[in-house]
Amino acid sequence: MPNWGGGAKCGACEKTVYHAEEIQCNGRSFHKTCFLCMACRKALDSTTVAAHESEIYCKTCYGRKYGPKGIGFGQGAGCLSTDTGDHLGLNLQQGSPKSSHPSTPTNPSKFAKKMVDVDKCPRCGKSVYAAEKIMGGGKPWHKTCFRCAICGKSLESTNVTDKDGELYCKVCYAKNFGPKGIGFGGLTQVEKKECE
Repeated sequence: MPNWGGGAKCGACEKTVYHAEEIQCNGRSFHKTCFLCMACRKALDSTTVAAHESEIYCKTCYGRKYGPKGIGFGQGAGCLSTDTGDHLGLNLQQGSPKSSHPSTPTNPSKFAKKMVDVDKCPRCGKSVYAAEKIMGGGKPWHKTCFRCAICGKSLESTNVTDKDGELYCKVCYAKNFGPKGIGFGGLTQVEKKECE
C-alpha cells in the first residue's frame, strides 16, 4: 500500500515521521522523542548515539553490550568490572574461567604499545585522546590548553602562531616577536607608558 502524504516510518514506534520531527541514524528515521537508548532510555543526539545493526544505544550501554570485556576495559567512572548491565536489561553473559577466549591480549607487545603511545599535551603534560585533540605547531593539544601563552585567548587554526613549541595568538606574537619600529605594529610610546 502506498504511503500517501506521509514520511518514513519511525525505527522505534513504527509511526509516520514527518520532516520537522525527523532524526536520521544508520539509514533509518526516528521521531525526536523516540531517539532513545534501547537499554537505559536516555535521550540521544548525534554525538552520543552508537548504532548496532537496527538498534541504537548511548555509548555507555553500547560499550557494555558490544565493547571489549575484561580488566582494563572499563568505560569510565561508574563502570566497574563487576557491572553486568543487568539493571539496563543487557543480559551480558559472563565468561567462565575455562572460556576458549584468552583473557589477555593475543599480542601483548601491541597492546602495551597502545598504552604507552598516547600523545602528551605540551601545555599540561597529560594524555591527549582523539576526542579532545587539536593539532598546533605539529603537536597534539587539549582543546582547553589550545590558548595563547601570553594573553590566554582561546585559539583556532586561523589565529594561531607557534614559536619554540609554544602557541600564541597573532597579536601577542606580533607584539613580542615581530619586527619593531614605526609602522610594524609594535607598541607606541603612549601604549608603553600605559603598560608600565
